[in-house]
Amino acid sequence: MTPNFQAFESYLLRERNYSGHTAKAYLADLEEFRVFLEMDRLSVPEEASYGEIRNWIVALVESGLQLLSVNRKMSSLKAFYKFLQKIGVVSVSPMAKHKSLKSPKKIQLPFSETEMDEVVTLEFKDGFEGFRDRLIIDLFYGTGMRRSELIQLKLANVDLGSMTCKVLGKRNKERVVPLVPGLADLIRTYLSERKALEEITDTEFFFVSIKGVKLTDSFVYRLINRYFSSVSGKIKKSPHILRHSFATHLLNNGADLNSVKELLGHASLASTQVYTHSSLAELKQVYGNAHPRNRGTQEY
Repeated sequence: MTPNFQAFESYLLRERNYSGHTAKAYLADLEEFRVFLEMDRLSVPEEASYGEIRNWIVALVESGLQLLSVNRKMSSLKAFYKFLQKIGVVSVSPMAKHKSLKSPKKIQLPFSETEMDEVVTLEFKDGFEGFRDRLIIDLFYGTGMRRSELIQLKLANVDLGSMTCKVLGKRNKERVVPLVPGLADLIRTYLSERKALEEITDTEFFFVSIKGVKLTDSFVYRLINRYFSSVSGKIKKSPHILRHSFATHLLNNGADLNSVKELLGHASLASTQVYTHSSLAELKQVYGNAHPRNRGTQEY
């Protein structure tokens, strides 16, 4: 790793409070760009022109990489050159006038309220694993927390007295999320089953495996996919779709956008607006109730 790459990684971790996973992804993109320049006997990243960056973009697109992934790599470059400007290595970023490649937006369909009702009627295992799995589903849907936030949730941050939990979000920002009253008994039962485990290695974490260790990203993804495959025919069945469902159902039932923004831990409303897609049936209902010429008693 070059000295400037190391300095950039330190900047992301210490000053920007990025997660280790995010910083690693940024550095992987930069290293890939460095290798591209080296193979074509071009300049080093610190001296690259936008023409050389554009050549990399063309190579990435021709390799079949999705435009969303190409844009992510360009975001890594843009952040790197802003950092180089900050420390005086470059005076002008070669990415200053770069515009992201336009890619078709994929609409992520949330689970319906019916699907959410059906999934909790499935047969869960007896004992610890069954109560844990059911609670994971209910906590995702009841709080809208991210997968990483659920995995990192600490025992000390779940308060049954106030029915709230403290969540550590992106860039180490904390927020307090209310828990629906119906979760109290399930949480108590889960904690009782958890306490009965023979050994718990990761004692501070709220959710653990049957072996007493903190859950992994892939474990939680497979868990959600497995249960929802029984009740939903949607292509994507993931923890993020549960977060999407949480936000969509709140908005559909009258919650205001700012409140949902705070619950989700978004920095801006622009991020929250992704979840405002309504179904055609709901749009028709709103139209029918609101438009004056669609009311049967309206006289013209």
